Amino acid sequence: MKKSKLLALLLALAMILSLAACGGGNNDTPANNNTPSQSSNTPSNNNADTPAAPDATPDEPSKNVEDSAFFGPIYDEWSDMTDEELYQMALQEVADGSEINIYATSSKMQKAEEKFEEAYPGLDLTIMDLDQDEVLEKCVLEANSGNIYGDVLQAKDVNGDVFFNYYEEGYMSAFYPRDISEKIDPMLLRYGYPLYASQSFWYYNTEAFPEGQPVSSWWQIIERNEDGSQKYRLFTKEIGTETAYLSLFASFVVNADQMEKAYEDLYGEPLEYTYDGSGFDFDVPENNAGLEYMWRFSQMKMTFIGDGDELVLAVHNSTADDPALALASGGKIGNRDESGYNIAWLTNLTPYTGLENCEYMYVVEGCKHPAAARLFIRWVTGGADGDSGGLKPFSKEGNWPVRDDVEGDWNPVSLADSGAVGGDLAAINDVFLDTQDLWIYWLSISPNTVG
Repeated sequence: MKKSKLLALLLALAMILSLAACGGGNNDTPANNNTPSQSSNTPSNNNADTPAAPDATPDEPSKNVEDSAFFGPIYDEWSDMTDEELYQMALQEVADGSEINIYATSSKMQKAEEKFEEAYPGLDLTIMDLDQDEVLEKCVLEANSGNIYGDVLQAKDVNGDVFFNYYEEGYMSAFYPRDISEKIDPMLLRYGYPLYASQSFWYYNTEAFPEGQPVSSWWQIIERNEDGSQKYRLFTKEIGTETAYLSLFASFVVNADQMEKAYEDLYGEPLEYTYDGSGFDFDVPENNAGLEYMWRFSQMKMTFIGDGDELVLAVHNSTADDPALALASGGKIGNRDESGYNIAWLTNLTPYTGLENCEYMYVVEGCKHPAAARLFIRWVTGGADGDSGGLKPFSKEGNWPVRDDVEGDWNPVSLADSGAVGGDLAAINDVFLDTQDLWIYWLSISPNTVG
């Protein structure tokens, strides 16, 4: 594996060993084999020309991730099947009365259940709303015990963890329907098949700043007044434990040249490097503008709040004399209309506003209903013409469609016009754990953090 698995995964594997000791395996999964079968990669009407499934456990990660057999898009015999072909195969799969199990990380997925069943009579869904860690743990536990109940899983990958530690390890497959994939930017298909994209934003108070957003650069967020006090009170979730936020900071480390240029363009002078990277058991790059930003940010006075609604409420309650900024998911803009909050996104920050974070849909390897799983993935991502109704629950401000034939006009700006950029998950993955270690230590020696 490219990086160490999460502690939760290690615990999960320990549980599997315990199950195996009690005879929990079956004939399809060797007792000590941690690799799921590849059966969901092959349609039941497969022929000799079907491409072989990629090796689920490469001996070592590709030096260039684009050389990986898992780097998308990947087209196979499933990719060109129509909805009707998949539907007829799915009906055969559920002839025993079994249900199609969807492991989802969004409660909105439950709104898709009834509409899908109306569109495809005879197919019954069970949608489980789980945290992402729970989704991935269930997938691993089931695969290693040989008792696979899930058919489809939804997961967000912001730092390459899902790609390298679960997808490349063979716990799920990325299904790429060719007709729909051709309507999606190929850059968004590299690490999986996306459902929709989102990003995190800094929020400001529109009443305090009636003429528009007060900052245009990440560097201005951490500016100080002449007396040394902060210009803005800062509210965020604890970045070291929030994978999406820490991945954004890791991207600054990867794109250090852009961070340095943004500073020089803003202030007209070279960036002074003040962070100390000594004393760590890994090499800390010198004169990296992303690390310099993270060091300065970690020493600011911040208030950590775990609830996104409370984060934007703190901005709403701030004033022009005591302004506040909060980093929260784009969807929290809904409080503007639902609760009357005076909030708006900071957009087009330099060097970029944030990362395009994709929710991906996967087929569980070795699942019982491979055709039904793919039919559901086609339907929930809009179907052949984008009008299946599957995308409707996710069509809200702060989420963007990835298909070029779906407008997404519920957002005031396109994802690109917001200043978001696509993340290089392989590069972020390479620096993520080191970035986390640096953040944790630097934060621990800051005298200013509260909350």
